[in-house]
Amino acid sequence: MKENPDFFLSFHDCPVRNVLDRFGDKWSILILMVLNTQEKLRFNELHKSIGDISQKVLTTTLRSLEADGLVARRIYPEVP
Repeated sequence: MKENPDFFLSFHDCPVRNVLDRFGDKWSILILMVLNTQEKLRFNELHKSIGDISQKVLTTTLRSLEADGLVARRIYPEVP
């Protein structure tokens, strides 16, 4: 079989690669699964539901999911 050095360059914009980059991390799928079970969850409720995730990683992952349009953030003007 001939090796073509340009073969893998065509995969740079591959949709499958983009999906794997988005959901290949440890927490994204789990966060989406937990959010899917509830109509609304506050940050601390989500944090307690997942358990082993740090607040920093949860915040970063939620911001990334929000930027990709997979979750919507709503701010409620009430004290929890």
